[in-house]
Amino acid sequence: MQTVDHVRLSADENDLVILDQTQLPNRQVYLTLRSREELFKAIKELQIRGAPAIGIFAGFAMYVLARQYPREGFLERFREDAAYLNSSRPTAVNLSWALKRMTAAAERSGGDLAVLRRECQAILEEDIAMCTAISEHGLSLLREGDGVLTHCNAGPIATSKYGTAIGPILLAAERGIRLRAFCDETRPLLQGARLTSWELSRAGVDTTLICDNMAATVMSQGKVQFCFVGCDRVAMNGDAANKIGTYGVAILAKHFGIPFYVLGPTSTIDRHCPTGKDIPVELRAEEEIRSRWYAEPMAPAEVKCYNPSFDVTDHSLISGIITEKGICRPPYTESLKALFE
Repeated sequence: MQTVDHVRLSADENDLVILDQTQLPNRQVYLTLRSREELFKAIKELQIRGAPAIGIFAGFAMYVLARQYPREGFLERFREDAAYLNSSRPTAVNLSWALKRMTAAAERSGGDLAVLRRECQAILEEDIAMCTAISEHGLSLLREGDGVLTHCNAGPIATSKYGTAIGPILLAAERGIRLRAFCDETRPLLQGARLTSWELSRAGVDTTLICDNMAATVMSQGKVQFCFVGCDRVAMNGDAANKIGTYGVAILAKHFGIPFYVLGPTSTIDRHCPTGKDIPVELRAEEEIRSRWYAEPMAPAEVKCYNPSFDVTDHSLISGIITEKGICRPPYTESLKALFE
């Protein structure tokens, strides 16, 4: 499988180097980041995106920032910058999870840089292992020739290796199992068009890009046997937040009798979030709908735009939640709880 080195420390470890996902698929541009403002902007503006990748990024970002602190007031600065980065994307729980983990390591070690370096590396290596396991569990459901519809992007550049939602498809390609992928373009940021179709095509997968409002037609034609999507946060009752439009895919899948699976690491499950109603949903800039992807604005300048970044899929529509520990089935209040026991 072709891989892209999308989050790494610079040679002297003073900077964080990332692949700018907003430039794909036309250009592979790498950004070198050091200041808290640059790191915040990278998350906020989706230069780095995908819940697990944001967690990996956050770990390395705090290490880069920690190298800049004087010893006096170290922990206070560390906590302040962690809170600042956490405010950039409120929905993706991996961000707060990684920041809390790095903060705990800083407090436990008194700000020992070697300890922080090991901790952020551990976050990366654990994610590689988790994504591999998730991909294996997902692949166990698929058979030669199956069509899989996915929404948004949950591949290697959104995680570490293989990815979550498209990890089983990439693992299948690696093993010579032929599948067909249908990628929703995923409005309004087009991650499916720009990123998922790019990753799958590079891997030699039979890939078809469709507009979001074509999913029902493709399903009705019998081309889709499974829906695999990622997640940015999962509540303890199984409600799952993912890129806007996922909820609609789940409703359509239910209508056509197509299994709908959510794939993500256990770090994406929020143990303090009882239901989807407790998941904060980020509202993004109106210009992403009105003009961002066009040579000229495609809507009147004065028209109001509503641009939530995520929606929450009700647990009753989800056939299973695939984690590195296996496939959780309803009732999720029991199966998700068992993951942590």
